[in-house]
Amino acid sequence: MSQDLFEEMRRSIEDGDAGRAAAAARRALDEGIEPLEAIDAGFMPGLTFVGEQFSCGEMFLPDMMLAARAVKAAFAILEPELAARAMTRNVLGRVVIGTVKGDIHEIGKNLVATMLGAAGFEVHDLGVDVAPEHFAEVAAEVGADIVGVSALLTTTMTGQRTVIAVLAERGLRPGVKVIVGGAPVTRAWADEIGADGYSEDAIGAVALARSLVGA
Repeated sequence: MSQDLFEEMRRSIEDGDAGRAAAAARRALDEGIEPLEAIDAGFMPGLTFVGEQFSCGEMFLPDMMLAARAVKAAFAILEPELAARAMTRNVLGRVVIGTVKGDIHEIGKNLVATMLGAAGFEVHDLGVDVAPEHFAEVAAEVGADIVGVSALLTTTMTGQRTVIAVLAERGLRPGVKVIVGGAPVTRAWADEIGADGYSEDAIGAVALARSLVGA
């Protein structure tokens, strides 16, 4: 019976159906399935499949966004139960993420944050229009392993360089790794500003984050 439910969880993510994902999460709890098992055996395989399909061009950004929304719906049901049972997933690392000062674009950043959280990272999403100093303050406060800095405008890209400079001024570099992304961002730009990595999509960002923490 559990296997059928795990399959329903997986398909709800692949289909990007938030209602079905939430219903499957509730059913799992009703049937006594551990929240961690539901995440790892049910929902994560679906998200992994969507990511693989996106990487090979079989699925597109809207599909990824719907899958991420479905994962969030399921996690909204399961995470309170995890806390109530004092259960925690194995945290791969702590990530502080946000969009740079002067830039209010968030679709890509939100997708990366959701994917990182689903993959097992503790994610602190600062939102948009984030000052460099705020990135540094929160990174120090939570003991971040990685800071993710998004910029969707060519006019705000320089903010990524500033974030790295402020982290260095606060003595957080090179211990805190910096990854950058956004439509105008390239690997060459990441190298130029001294970032530790760059990815053009959420799947790549998760793989990069895992490699930076040695996972």
